[in-house]
Amino acid sequence: MLNFTFKNRTEILFGEGQIQEVASRLPENARVLFLYGGGSIKKNGIFDDVSAVLQSATVTEFAGVEPNPEYETLMQAVQVSRDNQVNFILAVGGGSVIDGAKFIAAAVNFDGNPWDILVSGAEFSETLPIGAVLTLPATGSESNGNSVVNRRETAQKRAFGSDSVQPMFAVLDPTYTFSLPPRQVSNGVIDAFVHVIEQYLTYPVNAPLQDRFAEGILHTLLTEGPKALSTPQDYDVRANVMWSATMALNGLIGKGVPQDWATHMIGHELTALYNLDHAQTLAIVLPSLMFVQREQKKTKILQLGERVFGITGEDEGRCLDLTIKAVQDFFEAMQVQTRLADYQIEKRSIDDIVANLEKNGMTALGEHGDIDLAKARQILNLAA
Repeated sequence: MLNFTFKNRTEILFGEGQIQEVASRLPENARVLFLYGGGSIKKNGIFDDVSAVLQSATVTEFAGVEPNPEYETLMQAVQVSRDNQVNFILAVGGGSVIDGAKFIAAAVNFDGNPWDILVSGAEFSETLPIGAVLTLPATGSESNGNSVVNRRETAQKRAFGSDSVQPMFAVLDPTYTFSLPPRQVSNGVIDAFVHVIEQYLTYPVNAPLQDRFAEGILHTLLTEGPKALSTPQDYDVRANVMWSATMALNGLIGKGVPQDWATHMIGHELTALYNLDHAQTLAIVLPSLMFVQREQKKTKILQLGERVFGITGEDEGRCLDLTIKAVQDFFEAMQVQTRLADYQIEKRSIDDIVANLEKNGMTALGEHGDIDLAKARQILNLAA
């Protein structure tokens, strides 16, 4: 097992009705930026619930944070926060809204061009505290310090991370996910599944507890994910999916083990260039990446096949193939397609994707740093 430090400061308020705890977690004389997305929370009652617990605070609303939050939109929210002297951000939504809140929290008191936070790792301080009310379990952003921001004008999707922007608390009420459209449910399950894979499917370092934690999350998503589509009002199913998505990226299963993240980095370019949903990009890239990297990842792919999918046998090559196919079949069963062609992205577009990887410095990806541009092209060609 590799050396690590672990601390997770987010207080999880899990279960129905936990929104009532928010008022007691706000600072004195709270001036809250109430941040949300496209307005669905006004149709399903969540907006009213949040407004009720913010009655004692001074509230400034900011709506319209996009899926794959746009830098330009977030900069408008930064200015609104400055103008209203906001001292707390309450992000109500899925990972995009929470990621956006983290960027706003870092940028409000940043002396310089906030884009530098994303492209050059510029240091920042005096961040605003954040709370989250999760409505779409997927990214785990509610209990980590990671954020990804899109900038359409430059066709870039860039990330930053800091403990200082990790939410202080997060409300996880499974009933808030009952009204999600099937597409968002599917995306959320796949996003969480691949988060686990990125931290698990590397090479062994004698970390059996992390492996078993990871396999438990994968197995739960594998069994509960389809149920979330077929029985959308099942509280227990939604609770299991929600908790699995949080546990997938709260830092625990990745401690002491190597991590990959090449699927995400290649996938980000598909979102930046073609505006695909994040989970759609992961479903396209991962099976092909597993095939191209099958020798480097052989031990863990075989372990995944046996422990999660029940695939065993003496023929290692066949077990590898069946496990990769099982992952792809799961994505398809969750109603997410797995080929570039499924999204009308032609093979000739691979040149543009590879060029964007090079522009963004993504030239040595994976746990071994051995996914160069040529190998990325091979992965994309296989996914065509």
